[in-house]
Amino acid sequence: MFYGVLHRIVPPVAKVLWRPTVEGVHHVPRTGGVILASNHLSFADSVVIPVVAPRKVVFLAKSDYFTTPGLKGRAMRAWFEGLGMLPVDRDDSRAAIASLDTALQVLGRGEAFGIYPEGTRSRDGQLYRGRTGVAHLALTAGVPIVPVGLHGTDQLQPVGSNVPRLARVTVRFGAPIDVAGEYDGVPPGRARRELTDRVMTAIQQLSGQEEAGVYNERSLGV
Repeated sequence: MFYGVLHRIVPPVAKVLWRPTVEGVHHVPRTGGVILASNHLSFADSVVIPVVAPRKVVFLAKSDYFTTPGLKGRAMRAWFEGLGMLPVDRDDSRAAIASLDTALQVLGRGEAFGIYPEGTRSRDGQLYRGRTGVAHLALTAGVPIVPVGLHGTDQLQPVGSNVPRLARVTVRFGAPIDVAGEYDGVPPGRARRELTDRVMTAIQQLSGQEEAGVYNERSLGV
């Protein structure tokens, strides 16, 4: 219910304010399970992508956003649920593993799941090495991955800012990476690494970021 109400209001208003440039939206399948794998520059990324995507995209969000007490907490929970987000305790490694199971359930229902392979926001604008959770999900669920390149969202809501600003944002959707039959007979660990590297190369080409060549600080990959 919340999603239907917010999605009729937020995207039109956001598009008027942000005037995002959107490229390659035709690459996003309109039906069936699919992973949208993006670079991560800002907290606002998980709002920007669902605003411009042609279908509902489910992201994971910190469980704190769903458990804050009082009126403010209820409003926050309604907001995040309305955006299609699901709670995850990102400071608990066991919960992080469980979040992959949650993602598989989303994909199993034929929905779109959004993920940031870097694991957390880039604070210096570089693109960090991808964690293999994205490949695990794609290979397990047998769904394609659509790479996404974001530009300008770090100006829309810089790290440390609680209020979005006016900024020009560009979202580029790349051609789907289909995993069906691509890694048959390849050892699982190698398959996950190779697929993840393919995804990160596609994201870099879309975002134009300089590659850091190392992992970012956090390690959850969701």
